[in-house]
Amino acid sequence: MKKHLTVFYILLSLLGIIAAIGIFILGFTALKKAQSTQEHVEQTLEQAEAQKESLQAQEKQMKKVQKTEEQKQIAAEAAKKAAEEKAKGEAAADDEDTSNKPSVFNSSGSTGENVNTASNGHVVCIDPGHQGEWVDMSATEPNGPGSSVPKAKCSTGTSGSYTGLNEYQLNLDVSLKLQQILIDRGYQVVMTRTDNDAAISNAERALFASDNGAEIMVRVHANGDDSHTASGALTMSPSSGNPYVADLYDESNRLSQCIIDSYCAATGFNNRGIIYTDDMTGINWSKIPVTIVEMGFMTHETDDRQMADPAFQETMAAGIADGIDAYFGLAQ
Repeated sequence: MKKHLTVFYILLSLLGIIAAIGIFILGFTALKKAQSTQEHVEQTLEQAEAQKESLQAQEKQMKKVQKTEEQKQIAAEAAKKAAEEKAKGEAAADDEDTSNKPSVFNSSGSTGENVNTASNGHVVCIDPGHQGEWVDMSATEPNGPGSSVPKAKCSTGTSGSYTGLNEYQLNLDVSLKLQQILIDRGYQVVMTRTDNDAAISNAERALFASDNGAEIMVRVHANGDDSHTASGALTMSPSSGNPYVADLYDESNRLSQCIIDSYCAATGFNNRGIIYTDDMTGINWSKIPVTIVEMGFMTHETDDRQMADPAFQETMAAGIADGIDAYFGLAQ
């Protein structure tokens, strides 16, 4: 009996060992399966991430292509507009090649627009800066009498960052208003241009003023700055050491001061004072007191929007006229 019990316990122990081995094998198999599943999940996640990055790259490329197409469309529209304006300018000039046109003057030296007489005894030349962008003035001229420094005969100027108004148009609009105000105040006014098709260089403008009996020359411009924060008005005058027109310094300086003070008082613009320059062709060729009035910054939102307003342009013109009155001692 005792022997049978011993055999029984041995068999029972063997069964336990076999069961333990089976459990171990099952556990090990389950662990390997779990590890395999985890590796598969990680691989799937990596593939998903790679696919996501690929989709993002494709989306970025599509946006880039779309942006390029938009830029091409904008450029095409701009080119079309420029071509239309150029065609308009050519038609207005009766198909004349303005790039070879020496000036807008006839043989008598007059534009035909300066027909009023001065009841107050004073003659003023108003020079609306620049000209239409379709007029080629890229050829050069000396920046002063006897100078070896070439500068483009004229440029087309800047434009409103917020209104899109071209400077050459703003200058003309204000100058024509100024012309009428001065005529109403008894001045004789000579204009270097009365439209945007004029092909007249800066040196020609300066000489035209004195050739037509003007006592002073007021060059009407607008400013620009990359920062978009600069604002206000200023005038420009030859320096006391200008190699071409040093003898005009005193009167040009006085004219510049009278105009900037009166202009800023009328418009409320920040008074940035006078800048002295020796490299402006239109100043260096002048034979009479001359100033450039930079009416405001077309790159500054407030200045730009105000200057584009026709009603405010009347205020601007009146402010310049007040400065001219002050120069001649004819305060209104």
